[in-house]
Amino acid sequence: MSRLKIATFNINGIRARLPALLAWLARESPDIACLQELKAAQSEFPIDEIRAAGYGAIWHGQKSWNGVAILAKGAEPLEVRRALPGFEADSHSRYLEAAVHGVLVACLYLPNGNPQPGPKFDYKLVWFEHFIKHAASLFETGHPVVLAGDYNVVPTDEDIYNPRSWLKDALLQPESRDAYQRLLAQGWTDALRAQYPDERIYTFWDYFRQHWQKNSGLRIDHLLLSKALSPTLMDAGVDRWVRGEPHASDHAPTWIMLEQGVAEKATRKKAPAKQATPKKVTSKKATPSKP
Repeated sequence: MSRLKIATFNINGIRARLPALLAWLARESPDIACLQELKAAQSEFPIDEIRAAGYGAIWHGQKSWNGVAILAKGAEPLEVRRALPGFEADSHSRYLEAAVHGVLVACLYLPNGNPQPGPKFDYKLVWFEHFIKHAASLFETGHPVVLAGDYNVVPTDEDIYNPRSWLKDALLQPESRDAYQRLLAQGWTDALRAQYPDERIYTFWDYFRQHWQKNSGLRIDHLLLSKALSPTLMDAGVDRWVRGEPHASDHAPTWIMLEQGVAEKATRKKAPAKQATPKKVTSKKATPSKP
């Protein structure tokens, strides 16, 4: 059976970190890569370099801020939507959804929400509610779906080196954590936590106070699997070496390995009838961290 490697990576500026991105793609060779924080206008996305690396791509850019992309090795992702249903008026480029390699992939960059309380935190919660509603509709289809991205939520105190230092941060607020748990309650599997149920795994280390050097990290990059995909999870991890490179993003790529043949079998059992191709909606290994 074939294997499918899906990764999510907050690149924190694709133009500044393009060499790092290309080096990671060449070394780790994910089949699907979801990128966040492109910080580049639509016309500035380096599609020629991405294609030269062997990847097709769709992207939703925004000058200076936000921005998401889905890359597919040896294929062109089929775009499904680039805005949350009911929230198409959102001016931020934070969501992209595509069918690729037999899986429906959602790439998201959930709002940070700081400072809180305030309008930015209110926006985070509103965005989260729209996403929860849409995720429920995706889950109910029974199709193989992955929700991948920077959620800007630390799910529990076991997902951060020291919660006391972040008590006022939007990433740890009860409302943020409650929204994440309500999302999981729909039936989604938190892949990294499922693979490492009792270990501290970090995906983000900020640039201050030598947090990378001291391994003072947070787990805020998540890949959630639908019911059809959960049994196919073979492995998961964080490519920590990327964070240790010069001029690195403050995130490290987070990935899962799926047994693709099992996913296809589960999908056929769920929907024996011929499945329609999703319509494009136009709007506008890593070693676990030590405690």
